[in-house]
Order: sequence, then structure tokens, then C-alpha cells
Amino acid sequence: DNSSEFIPKCRTCRRQVREQSGEGDHHEGLSSDEELTPTEVDEFQKSRDNVLEDSRKIFEDVHADFCDIRKILLKFQEWKEKLPDSYYDAYIGFCLPKLLNPLIRVQLISWNPLEQNFTELEEMPWFRAIEEFSDAENVSESK
Repeated sequence: DNSSEFIPKCRTCRRQVREQSGEGDHHEGLSSDEELTPTEVDEFQKSRDNVLEDSRKIFEDVHADFCDIRKILLKFQEWKEKLPDSYYDAYIGFCLPKLLNPLIRVQLISWNPLEQNFTELEEMPWFRAIEEFSDAENVSESK
């Protein structure tokens, strides 16, 4: 089987080309296909910045009561307390994930767990709001 001989030869060839061209920033174990050129890094950063800028504009024209997860959950909590039969008949527990999904996704656009100083999910405001809502739901159900 020549394929096992081909792979080391290719690596040796690529290593020799890198050494001759003066590319010293290669990390052993990584494919040269996985390495990004400075131009690609700049393009990625510009694209990322554009996406982040666009994401800030998504809820610009939305009333504050409908783009804040805590406020939305408070409205559902009030509904549950005032009209519990209607609340349960509407299967709100099944609807909330679909309703909150776009709001959470916008907040997670810039989140990167691979960065050194990333925020834990449990520390994010939307996570705490959902946790408080769930705790309030459990308390009211136990009553």
C-alpha cells in the first residue's frame, strides 16, 4: 500500500518548502490547510465585526418590553398568576423555548467559549432570567 508512504513524503515536502520560504510559524500536528494567512485573518475579523454590528441593529425598532427576556418572562409570570387555566391550556412551557430562541441567539453571537476571558453561560443575564422564571414556576406549582 503506497498511501502510508505518501503521507510522510508529503509532510516532509511541505516542511522543506516552509523552511526554504522562511515560514516559521507552522505548528506541528496542524495541517497547512488549517493555517490562516494574515489576509484571511483580516477578512474573517472584518466579517465578524460586520455581523456583530448588524446584530446590534436587529432589535432597534422593537419596544423594550419585547426584546428583553426578563420583561417577557415577567409578562408570562403575570399571565400565569392571573389566568392559570388559560396559561396551562396554551402550553406556554412548550412555547417559551421557541419564543426566546431568537433573543438568546442574538446575545450569543459574540460569545466564544474558546477565548480566555469568556463569560460562562450560567452568568449571562438571559440564563439567570430563565432560571429565576423556572424557580418561580416550581414554587407556584408546589403551592
